[in-house]
This record gives sequence, structure tokens and C-alpha cells, in this order.
Amino acid sequence: MKAKAECLRCFQRQAQDAAGLAGMDEAASKRLLERIRGELVQSPLETNPAITASHIHALIRQQSHNPDPFREKKREATAHALSLYPRLKQLLQQADDPFDTAVRLALAGNIIDLGVAADYDLEASIERVLALTPAINHLPALRIAMKQADNILYLADNAGETVMDRLLIETIGKPVTYVVKGGAAVNDATREDALAAGIDRVAEVVDNGAAAMGTILDQCSAEFRQRFDAAELVIAKGMANYESLSGTRENLFFLLQAKCAVVAADLGVAEKSIVILENR
Repeated sequence: MKAKAECLRCFQRQAQDAAGLAGMDEAASKRLLERIRGELVQSPLETNPAITASHIHALIRQQSHNPDPFREKKREATAHALSLYPRLKQLLQQADDPFDTAVRLALAGNIIDLGVAADYDLEASIERVLALTPAINHLPALRIAMKQADNILYLADNAGETVMDRLLIETIGKPVTYVVKGGAAVNDATREDALAAGIDRVAEVVDNGAAAMGTILDQCSAEFRQRFDAAELVIAKGMANYESLSGTRENLFFLLQAKCAVVAADLGVAEKSIVILENR
């Protein structure tokens, strides 16, 4: 997927938010933001947005000497989601179609995206997504793929959302390898975040070797790329995974909320839609 002109404003807003969280003083932040604006002007617009955003956040971590500016935000998101876990687990146990409900809860958790917005309402997202008709609904194909696969590679997105992923993995009932980032990238889940959500109780946790948003295969470890190529079924959460992996392989399903106009337009859906998409 290629970036659009609208992405430039989003990149600059992300940089400003991250610089503040990283604890940079006003002068240092101003110098860095000016550098980032200059680089954005020079960089080709058609560059994949996940690559550009990852580069910006890497610069902020480097210049601020803060290896994980979003660490406290991630811990708060995980604690909040865990407080909802018992009620959501009960909801699944009472559901007529537990798999459909678990997929929807995983989609609801995708609202926890600090690259898109500094604030979110998880409870409102759960209520909305449980009642919403997916704009793209390849759930029947995902059911078939689940039945046929003996093991599943699950690409995580954000911390806190990890708790909703755990509910889906528990519902799947098959061996799952849960892939987190190899280092900090906005509020994307790392191994620390996955363990805090209890993912290790229901899946094998591995990292992709990259401190980048989405799954930028050129930046990932050789071990992860082998796992990705060999996986019988891949589930990829969130917009950045869609941006970086669309068109890469078969037996790959994207689960996401279309939280920005650019991604929504690329998918051909309305903004704020929920999407269950088989990569074809």
C-alpha cells in the first residue's frame, strides 16, 4: 500500500505526540520535528506508510534516548483490558457463535492504536463492533481455513489489544504462534506486553526481529520470515499489518478497524468500518 498526501499530516502529528511522551524538551523537540518535516518533504510519497512511520518513531527513540516512550501507555492499556477479561470471557461462554464473537472482540480491541489517536474508548468500541456488520466479511473463509490448519501464525498489533487476541486464541483451540515486535514501535506489542496479557498461557510467543510498525518483511529476522513463509494460516491484526503485508501470500487474513481515511479508501470501505479480509 502506498501513502497519500493525507498521511503527511498524520506523520507529523504522530511525531509531535511521541516526542512529548519521550520527554524531550521544547528546543530538542522543535529541532527534531523540523528535521522530520524536511525528511517527509524529500521522501517519495508512494513509500509504504508503515515504513515511513516506523522511521519517524525510530528517530524519536534515538534522539530522546528513550527506548520505549509508550511503555506506560501500553501498561495502562493492558491493565484496562485485563479488567474486562472476566466479563468478556463470560460473554463468549454464553454466545451462540463463540468464534464470531471472539473475532469481533479482537476487532474491537484494534481501537487501541496510539499511532492514530491519543485517546480511545475500549468499552464503546466493544459495544459498537458487537453490533456492527463487517464492511468486508470473509469470516466463512476464515472458518474453513481454521479447520484445515493444524497451526496458526498470529501477528499481533497493539498492547492491550493483546488481551482481546488472547480471547480469540482461547476460542480457536489450536496451536498458535503469537508474533510480537522485536523492539518498541509506538504502542505495538512486544514480548513484555504479550506476557503481561497472559498470551504465553495460550500460545507460543515469538518476535519478528524488527522494531517497526506492521510487518516489514525486509526488516524482520530470517527466522521469522521462515515461519511466515511456512505457516499454514496467518492472521494479521491492524492497519499497519494490512499496509505492509497486503498482496504478500495466500492463507493470510487481516482483522482490522479502518481507522483512517487512507486505509479505508484503499480497502473500498467507509472509515470506522470493521474488516475481515482474506488476502487474495
